Amino acid sequence: MKSTENLLNQVQENLDAFCRKQRVDFEAISADLLPVVDYTHSLLQGGKRFRALFCYWAWRSSLTDANYHQSESEISESEDAIAGIAASLEMFHAAALVHDDLLDQSDTRRGAPAIHKRFESLHKNKNWAGSPERFGVAGSVLVGDLMLGWSSEIFGNALLHSPSREIEASCRDEFSLMRVEVMAGQYLDVLEENAAPSRPVNEAVGRAEKVILYKTAKYSIEAPLRIGASFAGADQSTLGMFSKFGIPLGIAFQLRDDVLGVFGDPSITGKPAGDDLREGKRTVLIGLTMEALTIKSPSMAKSFEELLTSRDLDPGQIAFMQKLIKDSGALEKTERMIVELADRSLDSLEAASLEPTAKAALKSLALKVINRDA
Repeated sequence: MKSTENLLNQVQENLDAFCRKQRVDFEAISADLLPVVDYTHSLLQGGKRFRALFCYWAWRSSLTDANYHQSESEISESEDAIAGIAASLEMFHAAALVHDDLLDQSDTRRGAPAIHKRFESLHKNKNWAGSPERFGVAGSVLVGDLMLGWSSEIFGNALLHSPSREIEASCRDEFSLMRVEVMAGQYLDVLEENAAPSRPVNEAVGRAEKVILYKTAKYSIEAPLRIGASFAGADQSTLGMFSKFGIPLGIAFQLRDDVLGVFGDPSITGKPAGDDLREGKRTVLIGLTMEALTIKSPSMAKSFEELLTSRDLDPGQIAFMQKLIKDSGALEKTERMIVELADRSLDSLEAASLEPTAKAALKSLALKVINRDA
């Protein structure tokens, strides 16, 4: 069986080999297409690989004599296949990042220019006609769409090595549901950023929690867990356990991301300080802030709302908003929510009957998700 390091190496090798092949195929069409593959390949380097790891260790933890009748050589083949499934999840995640950065107009990703900014720079450097910004938008939409297709291709190729048709069908169902739910969550997120000022403030937290559930918690944690477990032939009871473990952990994961998006260190996060405030994101942290300010000082709540919707903040305004968030008690409440959700998630894992080594790996992963600083 693979170690975490070996798995991550194989996932990266799978992605590298896939991109190299695509580069050859695209160059045969036109050398003008090379940036499409090169920008994609660069985005697939590194990252935390949480989705790949949750998928793999859920698979490992679900391998039992009761649900997985395979020889040692067949298990080795399945292990290569689960690495391919993990690679497809990383490709899907990267596609979501491309579209997310475009929708949020976020200029950086992992300390480097976002994909739409790379296409924009290409246009400027070549001194082409038309709008560099529109070219950047077009290029990133196409790259994101292409990566979604590539994710499905990698996933489908890996499933060719499924132990049974029932397992293949189960994995496809989980993957399809993940794709639908993340798009639903993404739309709700965009809607909230635009519609929130006209909606009741006392419902803002609930709306933000629904966005978290579908945009992040399910696709980042729950879906990889359930896909990995499904590939091991897990029954519905085991899949339900992974949902109980994964959903609160996924929500905690996003709440931590929301805190980092406002208070994170740019040298660690790879994003400018207060980037979520510039983008006008309607997170649980912001919802809690607006609720508290509306009760304590409606005029201050109005000022906060105006700054949030301006999308053009200077460092002084960001510092002012950060202070309001802290003084309102929203940051403290969010941190408390993270702890409570993490406890619920870890309690569910602790109660589960899983292979000990894999169970310990899942717990270690969960703690990294909760305590991360980037």
